[in-house]
Amino acid sequence: MNTIQSYDNRPIGVFDSGLGGLTAVKELTRIFPNENIIYFGDTGRVPYGTRSEETIIKYVRQDIRFLMSHNVKAVVAACGTASSVALNHLKNEFPVELIGVLEPVCTAALKKTKNHKIGVLGTPGTINSGAYSAGIQKLNSAVTVIEQACPMFVPLVENGYLTHPATYLFAEEYLKPLMEKQVDTVILGCTHYPLLETVITEILGDSVTVINAGYETALHTKQILKEKNMLSSQTECGNHTYYVSDDVAKFSCLGGMFLGKKIKAAVSKIDIDTY
Repeated sequence: MNTIQSYDNRPIGVFDSGLGGLTAVKELTRIFPNENIIYFGDTGRVPYGTRSEETIIKYVRQDIRFLMSHNVKAVVAACGTASSVALNHLKNEFPVELIGVLEPVCTAALKKTKNHKIGVLGTPGTINSGAYSAGIQKLNSAVTVIEQACPMFVPLVENGYLTHPATYLFAEEYLKPLMEKQVDTVILGCTHYPLLETVITEILGDSVTVINAGYETALHTKQILKEKNMLSSQTECGNHTYYVSDDVAKFSCLGGMFLGKKIKAAVSKIDIDTY
């Protein structure tokens, strides 16, 4: 008996508190280039990582509502803070597939670790939630998780200080506790952090595996859409549409750094508070 393959050509919605989620868009585009993507960067309220839980949930709810107004088939929270703090509260609130970075990243880290010592780098909001530690230990309680808040990483990235001496100084400070605990796997628990991967891996050394949240989330998204027969049937390259809640010019300029290529599409500013 043949299985009937169905498709869904609606766009995938992706959001982040700012530019970092574009690292997930980069990986999504590489893994399935024919999907249409609508991206929202909440640049007017960045960062989420220093906000209260109540505020983060409010913001994420508005972000999802905005993307749903564009008839998306799934929403990817390409934000460690949103995924760890808000998604569990909202998963039954919307009739759409909600995909976060937490599950795929925890699963990938557990597959890679050999000594059962995993480090997590994240925003203060992500680390304070304890979500990565809980997610990993739910899957394997024998694993030790060392979490480290990195409050300066996002502003360093968004100001283009990817290999600046100041970035090395902060990275050495943040990574020291993980290295002292001899972790062999480190999760980049924020989608900004892949842009600092060169610095981070240089300090950690070759013996430590670094897990890129954007890449693992893109793989996980494809798996979910495939299982639910929701992949696009398009053969041509998908269209990408970008929205922000603040400075369009800055997003257009810096966005290419996260995407790995220049943003050619128009970027539109929206009033997220109306959603």
